[in-house]
Amino acid sequence: MASRISNHWLVDQIPSDWRAELEEHLETESFQNLVDFVEGEYEQETIYPPRDAVLSAMTLTPLEKTKVFVVGQDPYHGPNQAHGLAFSVQPEVPLPPSLRNIFKELQSDLGCEPPPNGCLTRWAEQGVLLLNTVLTVRAGQANSHRKKGWEDLTDAMLKAVDRSRQHAVFVLWGNAAKKKSSLIDSRHTIISSAHPSPLSARNGFFGSRPFSQINAALEAHGQEPIDWDSSETH
Repeated sequence: MASRISNHWLVDQIPSDWRAELEEHLETESFQNLVDFVEGEYEQETIYPPRDAVLSAMTLTPLEKTKVFVVGQDPYHGPNQAHGLAFSVQPEVPLPPSLRNIFKELQSDLGCEPPPNGCLTRWAEQGVLLLNTVLTVRAGQANSHRKKGWEDLTDAMLKAVDRSRQHAVFVLWGNAAKKKSSLIDSRHTIISSAHPSPLSARNGFFGSRPFSQINAALEAHGQEPIDWDSSETH
């Protein structure tokens, strides 16, 4: 690995299991340019999530335990929202619209009561990789870190799951996520629909029953289903 990034905080955050599968990508010019860009942004701008949470999806969901891969897009760009998991927010933060719609569909699909907050750590710890396509963003500027190298890294992560897992469920919500289907081998399960954002949820997300579909696919392949219920009484 190039010396200028070998001890960089971003590289140091990559867990050993993921690093072994991503080693080739970490040597690329794309990744080295990404590290330089991210370092400059954190020094000069307000960036979300905090440095120590950028790779939370990797640390909470080990590669060998990844059963479900949910493809997100861009981190939330408001204060104290993003903490490294797609669609998830810190416990004390009001629910963003897309997450509110996800919980509505979860209740409709499986009857789960709305959870007390929008933190999805419990899902991640069960093997649900909640990965945004881009992992950092400037405060108040959606998509400001697109096409800086994150997409190459997160595609490499998708390919690592595709390559190393005998079966996984890939959840592709919205047109941007659906484009990832070309990277996924046919032995895996793909579940796709409209994005849960208010702009598109009524065009195919509501009523799609993704949570029961995910569990049915896992059980059909001899895998433990996900317990999606995050309510306080659970």
